[in-house]
Amino acid sequence: MARARKLPEPPKPFLAFSARYPALASAWEQLHDAGEAGPLDARTRRLIKLAVAIGALREGAVRASVRKGASVGVTDAEVDQVVALAAATLGMPATVAVFTWVEAARRPKADGRSPRRPRGTRASR
Repeated sequence: MARARKLPEPPKPFLAFSARYPALASAWEQLHDAGEAGPLDARTRRLIKLAVAIGALREGAVRASVRKGASVGVTDAEVDQVVALAAATLGMPATVAVFTWVEAARRPKADGRSPRRPRGTRASR
């Protein structure tokens, strides 16, 4: 099993939003903390969050889940299985879009950030 690493730095827009709206940022942290409480370990929580993000077709959340999952030892093979499991529910076009988001999250730019999504690659519902 991969060794856990430090969580990646949040994207700059998230940090800017949090600075402008500190009460919302605080509420977000409370939601996060409440979700962490319970019997599931960090890897399992990350895989579930990835599955939820995929099911909701939330590109940013999918990319973040891939990055954060790696920091707690989630393997590429485990992420790939979650994507494959989603195919029967989402259908192929949406699953292919999710696949591109996952692949982009795995190829960080030189500054460690995920590359921006090319125009026209957002999955439709």
